[in-house]
Amino acid sequence: MCGFLGKISLDSFSDENLKNANNRIVCRGPDETKFLDQNILETDDTFFSFVFNRLSIIDLTKTASQPMLTKNKENLIMFNGEIYNYKELKEILLRKGIDFNSKNSDTEVLLKGLSYFGLDFVNEIIGQFAIVFYEIKNKKIHLIRDRVGQKPLFFNLSERSLIFGSNLISVADLSNEKQVNDKEIGNFFNYGVIKSPNTIYKNIYKLKPGEIISFNLKENFQAQNYIYWSPIGKIDEKIFIDDEFYELFSSSVNYRLESDVPVANFLSGGLDSSSIIKNLFDNNKDINTFSAIYSDKKYDESLWIESVKEKYQTNHIQEKLDLNLDFETLLEVINVFDEPYCDPSIIPSYMLSRSISKEYKVAISGDGGDELLGGYIRTSFSLNESNMFRSLYSNIYTFYPSFLGTGNHFLKNKRSISDRYASFFEDRKLMSIIGIDDYSEFKNEIFVNLEDKYKSLLATDYNFYLPEMMMLKVDRTSMANSLEVRSPFVDHRLIEYVMSHDTNYFDTTNQKLLLKKYLSDDFNDDFINRRKMGFVFNLESFIFSNLDKIKQHLTQNNQHLENNLDILRKLSKNKSRINAIRILKLIIFAEFTKV
Repeated sequence: MCGFLGKISLDSFSDENLKNANNRIVCRGPDETKFLDQNILETDDTFFSFVFNRLSIIDLTKTASQPMLTKNKENLIMFNGEIYNYKELKEILLRKGIDFNSKNSDTEVLLKGLSYFGLDFVNEIIGQFAIVFYEIKNKKIHLIRDRVGQKPLFFNLSERSLIFGSNLISVADLSNEKQVNDKEIGNFFNYGVIKSPNTIYKNIYKLKPGEIISFNLKENFQAQNYIYWSPIGKIDEKIFIDDEFYELFSSSVNYRLESDVPVANFLSGGLDSSSIIKNLFDNNKDINTFSAIYSDKKYDESLWIESVKEKYQTNHIQEKLDLNLDFETLLEVINVFDEPYCDPSIIPSYMLSRSISKEYKVAISGDGGDELLGGYIRTSFSLNESNMFRSLYSNIYTFYPSFLGTGNHFLKNKRSISDRYASFFEDRKLMSIIGIDDYSEFKNEIFVNLEDKYKSLLATDYNFYLPEMMMLKVDRTSMANSLEVRSPFVDHRLIEYVMSHDTNYFDTTNQKLLLKKYLSDDFNDDFINRRKMGFVFNLESFIFSNLDKIKQHLTQNNQHLENNLDILRKLSKNKSRINAIRILKLIIFAEFTKV
């Protein structure tokens, strides 16, 4: 799939505005663009216009095009994403006597399923999706986002109209709502992202993961919303059985092979991607793998990649990424994101997606493995109870100079587990440099406080880091290159299994033990227990060698942060990685708030 944009109104409007805004949908080289307006239905009391840019992956024929209508023209659907279990769902609908026009379209399965069963049909779906379901006859329109926020869905609501889309900038263009939400500036500089339901713009919102919002056109777009899925609702203490988990994992991988075009696998050489490829090998699947290696030996994992490729006899493509960027390329990558988001890994992620898209439209990734199995260092560290000495040590944070760093080194020793975990995400020291009031919301609005502390951290990652940051990065960098990325580890059935079973599988001193056991017969200890390497590159070298261009950029775009050059000077005195990330935040913010 790719992207969509639509407007529905009680007053007439020009379709040309929608067509112009459609050009901002981040999807390079769609296979098809299709428009649909009220003239198709001959309506005289409701006006609408929809457009869909399609990347054809399942059912490549025109019968699978969107927007899609039922034969009686009573219901309409647009959706971005993939429904992996659509064949089983189609069989259920066929047994109900429902006819299908297409041969193999997951879109038509969604349309017919929602039309027959109603919104409860969403609970049967395995996939990633942002759905617009329009009940034309009943004059109701429903916006639906997938359980873990893999696909975004934005909307603007006014007295007489609703504008919605899979891309923030296109919704902002069509609604002409580009007033910066000053309340969210602090959140961006603190976390590097703006958490749903808010966006950088005052009157444009984003659905939360697992949320449905319904609008009644008969009552001037009166809205009702609810969360249909949350990992917190699955908490239980059943006995964890490794083989049950592996069986679910295998099912998750197998579902993500469903495609009418060839599927590749990202191969980083890490535990997550290696486990996926082992599963394919054990199930006698043909395996296409793609790896990107750095010319900088410091970040090179080609030794481990080679081990996996040889062990599982994959059809392998490898490309060397040269991350000697220029400033213009950085701005290109930033603008792939239609909302301000700061993570240095967006740059290699974008280039990796661009490289693999030369050969494939679909790729399977290991994203979500760390959130599922507590694989981050912050998880184990936060679970270690703080003693009196560590607690006293944390007090040094108060006196720690802001230009030296976030102070995580001190805060991660706080007594409260929520404070310890928050320290890995927040940068309140940067807020003090900028002059923004310190108002941390992590403990009250982000941290999930459960009796089981380990599950608290998992639930917090599913509440914040995975949907708001990780999935955002994966979706935007891939879609900008017309690549659909599928992630078996974010299958909701796996998440439910982990949340509803005991935590005996987890070891704070030996993280991701489940995957290490899974791979242990195929690889030695050097491979399985090596130090985790993130998807990083030498950001500090790039930032501090481009200070003149950065200064020029900030000078030209300083409408909402008039002291940004002073901030740049302060941060440039200490050429650390954290200050490079902070300067990247300044660049990104200036780019998204320029007039």
